[in-house]
Amino acid sequence: MTVKIQTVRFDADAKLIEYVKQRVQKLYNFHDRITKVDVFLKLDNVVHNIKDKVAEIKVHVPKQHLFVKQTSKSFEQSFDEALDSLITQLKRRKEKQYDL
Repeated sequence: MTVKIQTVRFDADAKLIEYVKQRVQKLYNFHDRITKVDVFLKLDNVVHNIKDKVAEIKVHVPKQHLFVKQTSKSFEQSFDEALDSLITQLKRRKEKQYDL
C-alpha cells in the first residue's frame, strides 16, 4: 500500500505528516487489498479570516475507488472524521462483497 500526502496552500510540519501516516496504516486492518491511498490536506477560505481545514482521502482498491472529504477547524479533527467515515465505507463494501 502506497501512501501519498499532498498539502495545498500551506506547508505541513513533520508532526502532522507522521500523524497522518500512522492513522492511514489502520485502513489495512479493514481491507487487505488497498493498493494506494491519497491524502489531501487543504486550507479553505483563505480570503476570509476564518480558515477551515479540509482533509480529503481517496482509497484505491481493485475495481473500486472510495473518496471522503471533511472540514473542521483543525487538520487532525478533519482527518479523523474522514478516516472514520472511510472505515465505515470499507466495512460496508466488504460486507456486500461477502454477501454476494
